[in-house]
Amino acid sequence: MKLKNPLLVVSDLEASKRFYREVLGLRVILDFGANVTLTGGLCLQTQESWMGFLSKAAEDISFGGNDAELYFEEENFESFLTGLEALEGIRYVHPVKEHSWGQRVVRLYDPDLHIIEIGESMKTVCRRFSASGMTVVEIAERMDVPVKYVTACLR
Repeated sequence: MKLKNPLLVVSDLEASKRFYREVLGLRVILDFGANVTLTGGLCLQTQESWMGFLSKAAEDISFGGNDAELYFEEENFESFLTGLEALEGIRYVHPVKEHSWGQRVVRLYDPDLHIIEIGESMKTVCRRFSASGMTVVEIAERMDVPVKYVTACLR
């Protein structure tokens, strides 16, 4: 068995396509009307067609459960944040924060309250720590990862 695509149900397909294009840089690569596939394999499905697939009413479909997220990594995290600040209407789950292992992340909601996490890539975290003067061993300890992992990230 092979996982093919994550799929999100959306109430306004055009608004969702615009969000994923403007915020995350994803493009439509397949468009079947009520279902589109974006670069990276993410699929968006209209709520109306989804209700038909499941034989459910609109009140049976809920958004904003805060129980799952789509995770993205960004090599140029600072540039991404600058671009994000320039966009209107972004709803944040939380502002930028740094996890215990040193990775900075921001979480936001898409138009249907699906959580999107964007984190700086782990390579970027290793490079940031290295540039601050930390040794490979110190970075590994700080990030709670093997030295071999840090060495690979710094190549």
